[in-house]
Amino acid sequence: MVRINRVYTRAGDDGSTALGGGQRVAKESLRIETYGTVDELNSTIGLVLVAKGDEEIAAALGVIQQELFNLGSDLAIVESDKQRFAVPRIEDRHVKRLEELIDGWNEHLEPLTSFILPGGSPAAAHLHLARTVCRRAERLAVGLGREEEIGGFVIPYLNRLSDLFFVASRLENHRSGHSDVLWDSRAF
Repeated sequence: MVRINRVYTRAGDDGSTALGGGQRVAKESLRIETYGTVDELNSTIGLVLVAKGDEEIAAALGVIQQELFNLGSDLAIVESDKQRFAVPRIEDRHVKRLEELIDGWNEHLEPLTSFILPGGSPAAAHLHLARTVCRRAERLAVGLGREEEIGGFVIPYLNRLSDLFFVASRLENHRSGHSDVLWDSRAF
C-alpha cells in the first residue's frame, strides 16, 4: 500500500527526480519523459471515461489504467534494480489480453475502406487522442530501449494498446450510432 503524507518534497527543485530505485536523474531524461507520457496517456483515458461511452469499452479501459500504472513502475525502476524490488511489470499476458480485445471488438466492425479522421462521438474522439498519446509513449520507449535496457513487453504492450484505441474508437462510434469520419483525399 502506498502512503503519501505530503505531496511536495522540494527534492526536485534542482531539476532532478528520483527513480524507483532511488537514483537521481534529470527531470528531462528520456526515462522520465517516457513514463511521464504513460501518465499523460492514463489521464487521457480518464477523459474517455468521463465521456460516458460504451460500458464494455469503459470496463476494459479501467483495467488498462491499472496496467498503465504497472507500466509506469516498470519504467521507473531500472532493470538491474528489479531483482531487489517487487515491482509490477508488464508481461506477455497483458499483451495477449489486448490482442484478444482487439480481435473480439474488430469482429463487430466493417472492414476499412479509407483512413479515418478523429471524430464521431465524444468518447471516440477521446479514444483517438489516447491513440496518439500512446504512439508518442511508444516512440519514446523505443528510444529509451536503444539507450538502456527496459522491460521486454513495454514496447509490444504500447504498440498493441494504440491499436486497441483505434479499434475501440471505431466500435464506440458504431455502438453509439455515429459514423466514422472518413478521410477524403480529394477534399482540397
